[in-house]
Amino acid sequence: MVELSLTQIISTILLMLLGIAVGAQVAPIMSWVERRQCAIIQRRLGPNRVGIFNFRIFGLGQPIADAIKLLFKEDFVPPYVHKAFYVMAPVVPVITGLAVTVAIPWGSHVVVNNQIVNLQAVNLNSGFLLIFALSSLAVYGVTLAGWSSNNKYSLLGGLRASAQMVSYEVAMGMSIIPLVFIWGTLDLQVMISRQSEILFGFLPNWGLFHAPVSFIIFLVTIFAETNRLPFDLAESEGELVAGFLTEYGAMRWSLFFLGEYSMMFVMCVLTVSMFFGGYEIPWISQHLLLDLLSPTFGEALTRWILLPIGIGVLLLKVVLLMWFFVQVRFTIPRFRYDQLMKLGWVYLLPIALVNLVVTAIITAFIKFH
Repeated sequence: MVELSLTQIISTILLMLLGIAVGAQVAPIMSWVERRQCAIIQRRLGPNRVGIFNFRIFGLGQPIADAIKLLFKEDFVPPYVHKAFYVMAPVVPVITGLAVTVAIPWGSHVVVNNQIVNLQAVNLNSGFLLIFALSSLAVYGVTLAGWSSNNKYSLLGGLRASAQMVSYEVAMGMSIIPLVFIWGTLDLQVMISRQSEILFGFLPNWGLFHAPVSFIIFLVTIFAETNRLPFDLAESEGELVAGFLTEYGAMRWSLFFLGEYSMMFVMCVLTVSMFFGGYEIPWISQHLLLDLLSPTFGEALTRWILLPIGIGVLLLKVVLLMWFFVQVRFTIPRFRYDQLMKLGWVYLLPIALVNLVVTAIITAFIKFH
């Protein structure tokens, strides 16, 4: 049994709180970003009335106004719902969306009280499997919401969400296995460390260049996993009014979006960690910076200097990927449900399987020759 010191326990708690705090702020920030980006694409003004100090023109205070509105809105419960499950359903996506942030690798490690503190709150050898396990539980909240609402549109939305999750998680899992073959580990920290090297003398050693097919499949499947357009068939206002959200309003309605945006953030972090080097700066690894700065500042202080730099690099990559999510939402029209299922089972799954077999053969050939 591994004994944890007081320093390691406090550090783990602080890292958990950091992940939860960042995950909770994603929803209000992204709601503003999506409105502004939508306005730019559609040549509209977007939010431009509620602001902070003299920045009213950008509508930066809109998320605060929305939060106040939702808090004071009437919390109406329809009389025909299954009340216990109806109330429970919005909590499930929030808990899973925020809980999964504990597996985010914010950096390598720092030294506190002469003890090495890993900058991943839950440091497991199977880091991304924990993320997959927790993220797959979020669909229970959506399904519960659809069933407990006692509404046919809601029920169809919940069933669509569960079928969509099953269909796309198979291809998602298969798209990640080639990376396990390439890096030889399930540990996100080890994956990120190995991506700090240089490939062919001029490319960053990112998973993207080792497994481009896996990246494309994984990117498509996380759109489906997070119920984002063009795969938001569980809501689909053109067919199902609002799907599983039809009977929800006020804060209960907003909790679903808090869970959705938190999961979107974590999936972007996972994508960046596996395919874009995580917190490592392209072409300039933290090991190189550590060797350059340690003679001047000492190793312990240098690691603390590199910590905010690494977090900034990680968040910058995540922000760019989340912006891509927003761009896709207002660019590609929603799929029909039969097209959604066909894409998952007829195209993505066979391609992921072939990609897995080919990568396994190439990896084995390289290893034994």
